[in-house]
Amino acid sequence: MSGHFWLNHEAWAAIAPHLPMNQPGARRTDERRVISGIIHVLRSGCRWQDCPACYGPPTTIYNRFHRWSARGVWRRLFDALVQASDRDINMIDSTTAKAHRSAAGGKGGADGEAIGRSRGGRSTKIHAAVDSRGRPLALKITPGQRGDAPVAIPLLATLPPNRLCAADTAYDSNALRNLLIARGTQPVIPNNRTRTHIQPFDPEAYKRRNIIERTFCRVKDWRRVATRYDKLATNFTATRQIAAIILWWV
Repeated sequence: MSGHFWLNHEAWAAIAPHLPMNQPGARRTDERRVISGIIHVLRSGCRWQDCPACYGPPTTIYNRFHRWSARGVWRRLFDALVQASDRDINMIDSTTAKAHRSAAGGKGGADGEAIGRSRGGRSTKIHAAVDSRGRPLALKITPGQRGDAPVAIPLLATLPPNRLCAADTAYDSNALRNLLIARGTQPVIPNNRTRTHIQPFDPEAYKRRNIIERTFCRVKDWRRVATRYDKLATNFTATRQIAAIILWWV
């Protein structure tokens, strides 16, 4: 079926052991088909009700995505499958997803659902750390107007220390530099022109920071990542986690 997404055997073999088992209720439909349908919607950006019939009823596709988002299933799947492959270098950065009008109206309010207003309008900021192959290791979302440096510390705290950590000048803060040095990691961060005391900087290592830019280009090929349609932050977080899993395994 041209244009439809299907999990390949390798990806399914990695994902299947970590899915919920022995769930109460009616007998479950083909999990591989349903999850493939979820990924098709997230990649293509179509409405849930327009999901092709080959994946099953659209209500089943959406309910599985939404309920597993609320229960943290996608997060646990991401944590189980995404593992650091080396201790060479991490790159950290952020990108912005414009919030569609359908993303408005979440019960937590705009700020509570990680939607903010910046110069580009209503948006959500996606923060990420990736490995030397551009594979996502840690993810976080905030309202679009939030700064980058304050988010970097909790983002990196979930990861083992690496030899190097590369980031652009938005991350040039003493707090982040001190954290990295305390972890035995060399900061590869250009000095902000307002900095009084210039810190050491390795321009050759910094050339590798383009890896995370390429990761963002790949993940924003998913239309429901590039544009946020979800009202709930939990659902948009799950969208990013699913995209990250597929970047690792497909």
